[in-house]
Amino acid sequence: MRVLMTGGYGCIGSWVTMQLIEGGHEVAILDLRRDTHRLELLLDSEQLERVRFIPGDVTDPSLVREAAEQFGATQLLHLAALQVPLCRADPIKGALVNVVGTLAVFETARALKDQISRVVYASSAAVHGPGVPDGAPLADEVRLTPMTHYGAYKVCNELNARVYWLDHGISSIALRPWTVYGVGRDFGMTSEPTKAIKAVAAGRNYAISYGGLQDLQYVGDVAAAFVRALDAPFEGADAFNVRGDVVSIETFVSTFESVVPDAKGRVTHGSNQLPIAPSLDESRLQAQLGPLPRTSLDQGIAETYQRFSSLREQGRLDLSDL
Repeated sequence: MRVLMTGGYGCIGSWVTMQLIEGGHEVAILDLRRDTHRLELLLDSEQLERVRFIPGDVTDPSLVREAAEQFGATQLLHLAALQVPLCRADPIKGALVNVVGTLAVFETARALKDQISRVVYASSAAVHGPGVPDGAPLADEVRLTPMTHYGAYKVCNELNARVYWLDHGISSIALRPWTVYGVGRDFGMTSEPTKAIKAVAAGRNYAISYGGLQDLQYVGDVAAAFVRALDAPFEGADAFNVRGDVVSIETFVSTFESVVPDAKGRVTHGSNQLPIAPSLDESRLQAQLGPLPRTSLDQGIAETYQRFSSLREQGRLDLSDL
């Protein structure tokens, strides 16, 4: 595969890049500026040299198309987005990046239909509202009731993707991650569990600001789902929930303490439930693309803590997000 990726310098994008490089694929990242600090946490210098950087703004359709043509992209992976806090602060800018940017990617796929086989893009669990009172898992195809601008933009993208399939036959797969955790997750509403692990690795305490149930998904598993979506047999336009370990924040803390005894008493949490359904049904995703990997919560926490500890020992643990 020759994958042109937007948002490739983010957390999920960095892990996807690592997995694609390890799989022998070619990767180009389209972004406003070259920022490899997350990639450097995962790739060695030789691997990093294999990642091509193409400067450009995802909201400019002509630049996205030019990048795809020059690179000879066979698949487009669209991960670029402004997160919940930034969309709340500036809804117009949020729509420009999150909606217009997505349209630019699909316009590129339409213009280069003979070259590009598929668009894969990041939606979000934020397309769902707070869920049902009994906490039953929500299916992919329930009525979507987002409670943030960010979630509303993701719904818009899913609907536009369907229109591109109906009007132009552009195949696309959207994945809806929830709380992704792991090295490189340093920003966004649900980055706090990762920051708690990092803080303890640095010998600090951390207070998670919310509580309640949350779906914790190890970043390596989420990246693997995106990689699978790029070349698995598929036609159409569909969006799929992604599921990890649905547990309370209290359980996350107690699991962390059992895996890392040094975490005992260092992590506290609030009580407010985030306004997104805590439990999503991913049975359609597993049927379409599965079986997909599932890292257990204790294993994911252990691997994340070990990676952060190794970075600390190397003097490379960035604490600017804490």
